[in-house]
Amino acid sequence: MTDLGIVSKGLMAGLAIAAPVGPVNVLCASRTLSRGRASGLLSGLGAAAADALYGSIAAFSITFIIDFLLREEFWFRVIGGILLMAIGVFYLRKPAVSLAIEARTGATHSDFVSTLLLTLTNPTTVLSFLAVLTGLGTGGHRQWDQTVLLVGGIFAGSMSWWVILVLIVNHLRDRFDARSFRWMNRIAGLAIGAFGLFTFLSGALHGR
Repeated sequence: MTDLGIVSKGLMAGLAIAAPVGPVNVLCASRTLSRGRASGLLSGLGAAAADALYGSIAAFSITFIIDFLLREEFWFRVIGGILLMAIGVFYLRKPAVSLAIEARTGATHSDFVSTLLLTLTNPTTVLSFLAVLTGLGTGGHRQWDQTVLLVGGIFAGSMSWWVILVLIVNHLRDRFDARSFRWMNRIAGLAIGAFGLFTFLSGALHGR
């Protein structure tokens, strides 16, 4: 397989993992609306970095790390669920303010760190990458330089999704007023909290 073909397969894998609707998508869209494009892009960058990390574990077939992630899946899901529920409560209680005032806070390093951690709390992502890479015909062992290209493609594919999402949401910002912002906070809070509750219960019910 050519280098271009490997990168393109990585792009498709990154897009396939990042695109499905989830708490990070909701969080990224909400931050873009409330604090602007930079905050949304920084949030997306955190998620893309986590995808690249899990993608590299899958691509390099690092078995002992995969085994560790699956062995400790209980704690990942419980902690991740609690974090998501806390974020959901924060958005539900967040007062409605003008988007112009909210945007002054701008992007911060917490935007990156929070989405990085939230994405990392789902260790089954590495299994998703294993399945997608196998489906794309890039499973198994390959030369290390080709694997690096594959991981680079995964990061680029994931990040391209976040750029598309942020640009679309940012284009719609002018249509939101204080009342719309209040409802946006409630919807985001309920959605993120529900994801968190599901994540927590899925871990707690399976037990250690």
